[in-house]
Amino acid sequence: MKELDVAHLQRRLADFAAARDWQPYHTPKNLATALSVEASELVEIFQWLTPQESERVMDDPDTAHRVTDEVADVLAYLLQLCEVLDIDALAALDAKIDRNEKRFPVPGAD
Repeated sequence: MKELDVAHLQRRLADFAAARDWQPYHTPKNLATALSVEASELVEIFQWLTPQESERVMDDPDTAHRVTDEVADVLAYLLQLCEVLDIDALAALDAKIDRNEKRFPVPGAD
């Protein structure tokens, strides 16, 4: 299994786009819009499922493949957006978790 990291994936995405001359289209607005569209395509898979059905979505190989592809699309656009805006996605998430831990303390953990 090959080792993956965010920087490597961002470089692959940038190289892929550059080879196709897509950089002019990879503006923050366009990437955020594409991210929203891909997230909506992920939501669409779950739209009419019951909570119980949604928990078993990965049991069906065809549906599992669709979910996996949409998750990949969402992540790809998010990583590209972070690259364009010079956001360290992992640092941003770490900082957000820190803030949430302060905002939402564990009940009774005073």
